[in-house]
Amino acid sequence: MKRYILTAALWEEGGVYVSKCPEIGVASCGDTPDRALAHLREATELYLENAKVLGLTEDMLPALRSPRKFSTTFEVSE
Repeated sequence: MKRYILTAALWEEGGVYVSKCPEIGVASCGDTPDRALAHLREATELYLENAKVLGLTEDMLPALRSPRKFSTTFEVSE
């Protein structure tokens, strides 16, 4: 089994914590940040298992293998 270090973005939305992996676009949620992250990990593992079976992982490999990950926040106006 290959292991990847991925990024998780979490935020509170209406009393629930949303979690998302920007490298592959998988999202989940939970009642606490820890639960949201645990659910995201499980959803990501299932997604990658299915992608492997379907032969879709090749397109994701650059994002999955990238040794440099960055995250930040920024402000926009509407």
